[in-house]
Amino acid sequence: MADKEKMTLILFSGEMDKALSAFNIAIGGASAGMEVTIFFTFWGLNVIKKNEGSSKSKGVMRNMLNLMNRGGAKRLPLSKFHMAGVGKAMMLGLMKDINFPQVDELLSMAKELGVKFIACTNTMGMMGISKEAFIPEVDSFAGVATYIADARESKINLFI
Repeated sequence: MADKEKMTLILFSGEMDKALSAFNIAIGGASAGMEVTIFFTFWGLNVIKKNEGSSKSKGVMRNMLNLMNRGGAKRLPLSKFHMAGVGKAMMLGLMKDINFPQVDELLSMAKELGVKFIACTNTMGMMGISKEAFIPEVDSFAGVATYIADARESKINLFI
């Protein structure tokens, strides 16, 4: 039996529309029988943070960053036309009109299809984010060497 084709995505952005795109692509790949991995780094970590509360960190700067950057799939802004949340509300309304799933729903669908979620430990260390800040769907915590090993074997590699 031949190995499954692989797809890797780096989700660098913590913006709702970009997360929607990443999960759509991941779900498409998994539905087509591919082994899919999403490597969440920098602001992309916000997508897989818990929706409630904020992270406690060591140091004033990290605590301030985590207070301003709480994350969670329900808290993500739009990349354009956010307009203090009005644009996002409009986008959510448009999505509801056509029964398009929200980020947290797409995240669940991706997990059901076997998409693997990896949180970047390098970024976590720099920003002072602990493993406890993340949703239980995260499969592992690893550095860039893990992403590179996966990407080397992948037919499709995307940066979002």
